[in-house]
Amino acid sequence: MFIDIHAHAYRKPSPIFQFCTPEQLLKRYDALGIEKGVLLPIVSPEIYLPQANEDILEMAEQYPDRFIPFCNIDPRALTNSADAPLDRLLRHYRDKGCKGLGEVMPNLPVMHPMVQNLFKHAQDVGLPVIFDGSDQMNGDFGLYDDPGLPQLEHTLQKFPNLIIFGHGPVFWSEIGKLETPAERGFVFRPDGGQVGRLPSGPIKEEGVVPKLFRRYPNLYGDLSDYTACNALARDPDYGPKFLDEFQDRLFFGTDICFFEMDIPLINLLLDWRDSKKINESVFQKIAKGNAIKFLGL
Repeated sequence: MFIDIHAHAYRKPSPIFQFCTPEQLLKRYDALGIEKGVLLPIVSPEIYLPQANEDILEMAEQYPDRFIPFCNIDPRALTNSADAPLDRLLRHYRDKGCKGLGEVMPNLPVMHPMVQNLFKHAQDVGLPVIFDGSDQMNGDFGLYDDPGLPQLEHTLQKFPNLIIFGHGPVFWSEIGKLETPAERGFVFRPDGGQVGRLPSGPIKEEGVVPKLFRRYPNLYGDLSDYTACNALARDPDYGPKFLDEFQDRLFFGTDICFFEMDIPLINLLLDWRDSKKINESVFQKIAKGNAIKFLGL
């Protein structure tokens, strides 16, 4: 019923963060009605120990009917400079079968020259990009952008042939106009845990996200992790309209990291389909149709 645009797995059980093994991920997929999914390597040390692209390829080769590989390259790779020949790496992994680049999430500004260099090479090689964002520098992971996402917009302008998937709290919190900039994400507490909040309640005024979708056809939407579901569910009148308007560029996803992780988006989409808030065609496109077409499945 579903194809997952965004998932993670490690070949062997990992320390500290208990990411799924491929077998555990497939067990969840079977229980949730997910036919197959995109595996995104984690390579930025800000969030976890770097993962080899070869591990992703190995899992995809082991389960070719269930996993689609993406590659991931840290923009600081090779020369730690803005002229690093990252296209060599991207072409290598594209030719090995990787369908995209991501999840890109070093804690650098979106407009940092090394990040822009990576995006330029991704455009040249023909790989779409999935990235995660942050509302702070240091003490976090993800590409930093300012309120209003001006750095993302400039990137969409600079690379019109690069498909960029918006993902995560910094992106999806701006489906509506922010009440305060701190609604964009969470900060880590010195003693452990996180503090922060996401926007809630009806959308009184549209934010920049729907405006960027209308203005830039190379912007796509990764609906994985609960922040996208929160953005849609917070206003049950506006959410279905958003799905309907951008139905051709929105992709179901889970961002499954650990085995017990809840995926509320599934019930939300099913409920809105069954209650006629979205029609069957919109549901099918978002659930898997767009992924089948985009990934050439």
